[in-house]
Amino acid sequence: MADAVRRPEPTVQAEVTADHDPGAPEVRVRAFRIGFVGAIGVLVALFIGGIVGQLSTVILYIALALFLALGLDPIVSWLQRRGMPRWVAILIVFAFVIGLFVGLIATIVPIVVTQITEVVTNWDTIVEDVKQSALVGWISSLTGSGTWLEDSIAAIGDWLADPSNIGALTGGILAVGAGIAGGFTGATIVLILTLYFLASLDAMKRYAARFVPATSRNGFVDVSQEITGSVGRYVIGQISLASVNAVLSLVFLTIIGAPAPILLAFIAFLGSLVPLVGTLTGAVIISLICLAASPATGLAAAIYYLVYMQLEAYVLSPRIMSRAVAVPGALVVIAAVAGGTLGGVLGALVAIPVAASLIIVVEKVIFPRQDAA
Repeated sequence: MADAVRRPEPTVQAEVTADHDPGAPEVRVRAFRIGFVGAIGVLVALFIGGIVGQLSTVILYIALALFLALGLDPIVSWLQRRGMPRWVAILIVFAFVIGLFVGLIATIVPIVVTQITEVVTNWDTIVEDVKQSALVGWISSLTGSGTWLEDSIAAIGDWLADPSNIGALTGGILAVGAGIAGGFTGATIVLILTLYFLASLDAMKRYAARFVPATSRNGFVDVSQEITGSVGRYVIGQISLASVNAVLSLVFLTIIGAPAPILLAFIAFLGSLVPLVGTLTGAVIISLICLAASPATGLAAAIYYLVYMQLEAYVLSPRIMSRAVAVPGALVVIAAVAGGTLGGVLGALVAIPVAASLIIVVEKVIFPRQDAA
């Protein structure tokens, strides 16, 4: 009896079209609801993208501060192993960083102000010296076109001597002042965030581990420790390379009589912080400045940096960075170029440690899972 009585099959309500088969199951397609929800999703995505765009500067500050905190953490840990409490080690390291920052500002700013004052005061003499220089005469003799180069230099000098033209190039005095003030403000924010991140780095790691299931938490902690250690060693290694370049540049530029050797050494230091292209870019800038002072000085600087770049590529960098990050050479080039394309200078800075972190994840997580399958 129970088998004879069957419950009716539930039918799905549908919109009936002209060619609808009455015996087929019916499906209602709620096109308006799907389209409305999709449109809402697109609007939310655009809204979030706009917020991220507005907060790009803040995100940049946070990323740079976290990068610096990871770089300083190995030094703090080393001091901790020597018996210091962590807060004392953080204060010592941070006091050193602030002292170095203030010292560089106190050294570089007066030099820049003095050089700008001398350029503005002696601009006519500088233009005339450039016109009468041996380099300009040699180029003119090669082209055989008379005094076109001297006339061009004079026209450029007259154009640059007009304050309104300089204002048009730089966006005006207010724009330059706002840019400098913004730079100091950004540096202060990054230093403060670095201090907070450095003080709470262990707590941040523990909190991040809580998002991982308990069965995989120990492995996550090990991998995260290895990644943060790799980033820290990379930062220290890159700063070490930049410091070597700055010291050697200061000594050599002082010997050859380059203008403002301290400022040029600082340019070499900043350039060497960027992998691959940074040292080359700094060398080109320094050589051009030396060339403007004297062709012999510029030639000496160019030869020196050609020799130094070989020394850095084949001796210094392998010895220093081999202990920091184990990344194949081809991957270093690809990561640096891709990071620079996507994120500019900061992208190039973090590209290699990001690549090293991905290699660690692949070797410690993905490969073991594949081998166990």
